[in-house]
Amino acid sequence: MRIGIFGGDTAGKSLDAVIAEARAVEAQGFASYCLPQIFAADALTTLALIGREVPRIELATGVVPTYPRHPMMLAQQALTVQAATGGRLSLGIGLSHQIVIEGMFGYSFDRPARHMREYLSILGPLVRDGGVSFAGETLTAHGNIAIDGASPFPILVAALGPKMLELAATLADGTVTWMTGPATLESYTIPTISAAASRAGRPAPRVACSLPVCVTDDEAGARVRAAKDFAVYNQLPSYRAMLDREGASGPADVAIVGNAETVAGAIRHLADIGVTDFVAAEFGSRDDRPRTRELLQTLV
Repeated sequence: MRIGIFGGDTAGKSLDAVIAEARAVEAQGFASYCLPQIFAADALTTLALIGREVPRIELATGVVPTYPRHPMMLAQQALTVQAATGGRLSLGIGLSHQIVIEGMFGYSFDRPARHMREYLSILGPLVRDGGVSFAGETLTAHGNIAIDGASPFPILVAALGPKMLELAATLADGTVTWMTGPATLESYTIPTISAAASRAGRPAPRVACSLPVCVTDDEAGARVRAAKDFAVYNQLPSYRAMLDREGASGPADVAIVGNAETVAGAIRHLADIGVTDFVAAEFGSRDDRPRTRELLQTLV
């Protein structure tokens, strides 16, 4: 299992600081560095800058919302990043949430699985072959993209329900999860996406799991902090559904928290159940964070 670091929200960080963080992650031997697309620096633009200065590590998005960017435009941008980084992009995409898509952007969130199917039907051919001709109910694209030095890259879909997991298996290269606990991954997510890939004659999908991680001597205090830091995920229906499936009262229950031995065991368990990539979202006190990074380095 490959282990990477989730860079987190870039709000309040200069681009130089983010590049320095990615450089440190690479120097420490991690497999990947991942940025979210929230409401600060554009993730793909930032990864292109990182890739020009940090030469080896995989650079991933977790995740770019699909609705605000036509798939042909996202393909063009992502292929440019792929060329700029020497072929090290892993593109994570997702639907985002109804409250964001309808409330902030004013787009319809009707039939999101249809949207993702049509989106991938355009994005995938452009990334793999450089051209597409597709007319769907809501999305259409006819054209070609030619970017010197670009090559195909993996597309991972933030997939929670069975329809989305099937799309991630059949029209993309796997899934990326957040706030999905180990029991749910083992009993539902991984078997569902793996079976869909097998039925379609596709390669085994990547399963990139991201969870909060903290090595600490104060487990109770760290879980209180996790409940506060990640409280928003209790209120978003898609994540709440995964927490309910896990039997978790909230994000604090799926956070990987404890001493070094406990945390290491929990991460190794993810590999045992079929997670291919673990992206650690470090949190905790000023003392906890260095201990967490040190432990994660021993697992690389």
